[in-house]
Amino acid sequence: MSTLLASSQRASHRVVAPYVTAWSEEQDPPVVMVERRNGGIAYRDETFADRDRNGILWFRTPFRPGQGRPEFGRVHPMRQRRTMQRLLCQVCAGPANRTEDGVLWLLQDHRKDWPSWPDGMGVTEPPICVSCVRMSLRSCPALRRGAVAVRAGSFVLAGVDGVLYRSGRKLAVVGRETVAFDDPAIRWVRAAGLVRELRDCRLISLDELAEE
Repeated sequence: MSTLLASSQRASHRVVAPYVTAWSEEQDPPVVMVERRNGGIAYRDETFADRDRNGILWFRTPFRPGQGRPEFGRVHPMRQRRTMQRLLCQVCAGPANRTEDGVLWLLQDHRKDWPSWPDGMGVTEPPICVSCVRMSLRSCPALRRGAVAVRAGSFVLAGVDGVLYRSGRKLAVVGRETVAFDDPAIRWVRAAGLVRELRDCRLISLDELAEE
């Protein structure tokens, strides 16, 4: 959905779908991938708009928010990128909640992964505002299976998530990967989202969050 639509939804509190959600009319067009002479990938008919200021190639997903039906399991690359860069709420596109303890994230609960989880984890989920937590819990199937609110004191942009290719007689897809900005493999990624690394994290119960 556009910024205007997101703003109107914030005013009415009737959010149809989270801002970052892709819609059925926003399907990726067919593209021809080629290998660049100096290494890395490109579109055969590449334009200036296909890369960001760091030279990273991005998916060409059309921007048609509100058209068709929301596909809650799919995130729109451009809107994800915007909310991650500006620390906007993934649901309403307003400013994410921020206190002296840090910026608020709502994540799947993986506390069993390691003792200090999610400290040091790279996330593709943009942050959130307090008023949109319940909407996100309702609309995201993964979060309904278990979610936790996290305040991160540090949240640097660390890399991208996307499709990684490898060189050869014919370009081959390695798979979906998260690649750091300083990794040479970044030239071989077609990015679908930005990644922030969370540090200095504090877990917050959903009940405690409701009282803030």
